[in-house]
Amino acid sequence: PGIYVCAKCGHELFSSHAKYKHSSPWPAFTETVHEDSVSKREERPGALKVSCGKCGNGLGHEFLNDGPKRGQSRF
Repeated sequence: PGIYVCAKCGHELFSSHAKYKHSSPWPAFTETVHEDSVSKREERPGALKVSCGKCGNGLGHEFLNDGPKRGQSRF
C-alpha cells in the first residue's frame, strides 16, 4: 500500500488504490494521483505516451478504454 513515485525525481504518480491485476506483466493503474502527475501525448489511436509530469521521465502508455471497467483507461 502507498504511493508510486517517479524513479527519477520522486514525483507522485499512482496510488496503490488505483492498482489492479491485468494480464500484462507490468503494474496496471486506472488513474493518477494528481491531475498533473503525468503528461500525455498521442502515440497512436487508443494509446498515449505517458511521461512524468514533473521531469518528463518516460513511464510507458495509457491505453484508452482498456481498464477493468467500461470506459476506464489503463496506465
